[in-house]
Amino acid sequence: MTEGEPSDVLALLGLAALFASPLWCIAVLVKLVSLALPGRRPDWAVHLLRWSAGMAVAAAVGCYLLSSGAVAFAEHESRSGADSSPAPACRGEEVPRETRLRLVTHRASYFPPAFDCVLDDGTTYESSGVYDTLNTFVVAFAVGAGTLAASAGFAAARRDRGQAVPGADGDPGAPPGDTSDDGRHDDRVSGAAGA
Repeated sequence: MTEGEPSDVLALLGLAALFASPLWCIAVLVKLVSLALPGRRPDWAVHLLRWSAGMAVAAAVGCYLLSSGAVAFAEHESRSGADSSPAPACRGEEVPRETRLRLVTHRASYFPPAFDCVLDDGTTYESSGVYDTLNTFVVAFAVGAGTLAASAGFAAARRDRGQAVPGADGDPGAPPGDTSDDGRHDDRVSGAAGA
């Protein structure tokens, strides 16, 4: 296994996530439209919370793959060709010429994804603002997924408690707390009246 293989795989996964992101958007839009249509299932609220949690997990994974794929691509560029050092990602048009002349190397990280450019005095700057943005989305979607999953669990438990509240004698049809036996009570009243 060569040194570049893991980052090359991440670059391909990032590319796959980029192509899959429109499908994710379409799935969300179709789900939103289906909520407006009649004929929803009885447990649609719990189902929607669970589905939304799953989609939030997919979005968090997709954003991570996009970000780490961008790091892997920048890393690959820094190893390929005669003009690859310092890293091309560190030499964009927005970087002042004086700063570009002081570039010595770069640092790539995958947890969290980042591609930092290192200057001759040891200071660093981020090669692109996309990493911070995507990392923020990863955290936001992950927190949202956890919140939605917990809400779905609470909603399902509350629904189950509301549907199956048996009476004190175990008869689901009897109202809760009703322990009287009307037939025996009527006999005692009529017997007392006849005596």
